[in-house]
Amino acid sequence: EWIAVNLQLVDSTDHVLDTRTSASWWDDDAECTVVVARPVDEPALWSDYLDGAVRSYRKHGVECALDMDALRSGSDTILFFAAVDEKGQILAGSRAKGPLRDADDSHAVIEWAGRPGLAAVRKMINDRAPFGILEMKSAWVIDDRERNRSLTEVLARSGSHSMALLDIQFCMATAGDYVLNRWKSSGGLVATHIPATPYPDERYQTKMMWWDRHTFMKHSEPQQIIKMRKESMALMDMFGRDEAALRYGSTS
Repeated sequence: EWIAVNLQLVDSTDHVLDTRTSASWWDDDAECTVVVARPVDEPALWSDYLDGAVRSYRKHGVECALDMDALRSGSDTILFFAAVDEKGQILAGSRAKGPLRDADDSHAVIEWAGRPGLAAVRKMINDRAPFGILEMKSAWVIDDRERNRSLTEVLARSGSHSMALLDIQFCMATAGDYVLNRWKSSGGLVATHIPATPYPDERYQTKMMWWDRHTFMKHSEPQQIIKMRKESMALMDMFGRDEAALRYGSTS
């Protein structure tokens, strides 16, 4: 069994977290400190994360995929993750959007607009919305061949911690094959019945991936399981074991 922290974080959709919403831990493989927080609690780090996202997306010619109005305000971001090196430089980040009320809250409907599969995208989201959905967005990693894989694996684990911290069952992400192949390591499953969409342009074949808090451990790679367990224990220590009463998966 796996235990996760219930922070009781407050937002406008009746999901509640208390004020202790920033946490961090050291990752030996990526050689960085991983910080999880709300934008309002770490505004300087949030600004650095946004700057890094813009630089990374712009460099790859896909800045159009960023929802800049939402990013600047942080209004739809309930948590974000940042990997920071010993010099204070941010190396990678991602954000959790939600909880989604329905398909229209998801950026995925924009990505599949006018494309085959839009109806299936809407159905998958609407069917799961009553159980809670987070959407991982705006993920980026610095261009460093030696650290890219370990940093991507750090981000791949962000969805599992977000679901646990917010007591939400589902997490989703959309990305190209190359990214999703890395994110599979943490138990995400590609929705294979939904055709890929050429988003943000014809260079990419974007697909949808889902994590189910009740089953994702069964699909995770062993090393990621070890990491997720270690990190969940660190979160328990930070927020108090009395608050850590939620199961969040099983390998059985």
